[in-house]
Order: sequence, then C-alpha cells, then structure tokens
Amino acid sequence: MVDKSVTRVDAYTIDGDRFKVIMNDEGQYSIWPEKKPIPEGWHDQGFAGTKGEVTQYIDQHWTDMRPASLRKAMAAVTK
Repeated sequence: MVDKSVTRVDAYTIDGDRFKVIMNDEGQYSIWPEKKPIPEGWHDQGFAGTKGEVTQYIDQHWTDMRPASLRKAMAAVTK
C-alpha cells in the first residue's frame, strides 16, 4: 500500500498569496487574505505582504495580548 499525503490548498494556505493585517475593536490582530472582504468588526491596518511579512508586522506591533477591555478593567482596578 502506498501512503499518499494530501496537501490542503485553500485561500488561507497557498504560498505566495498576499495577506493583510487586520485588527478588531479589542486590539486583537489577525492575518487575512488580501483578496477577501474584511469581516465585520475588523479593520485594515494598512499593511500587506507575504504571510511571513504580515506575521512579522504583527509580532512587532501586538506586544500586549490582552483584549482592550481587559486592559481597561485592570487599569481601573489599579487606580
């Protein structure tokens, strides 16, 4: 029996596709295919590139993983 591995190819995994960085109102970042409409509640951050480039951008800019509502609540407690 021959083992045939199946490579899944879709709009989210094709090497060479361009992606953009999007962010929601909670300050959470995501990678999104450049050709697809942005989902409701998310906003284009004005940066696009390869998967590696947008991942690097997010790594540099998303330094606090807590949602904005949690950061605000924690700041209110410490006052």
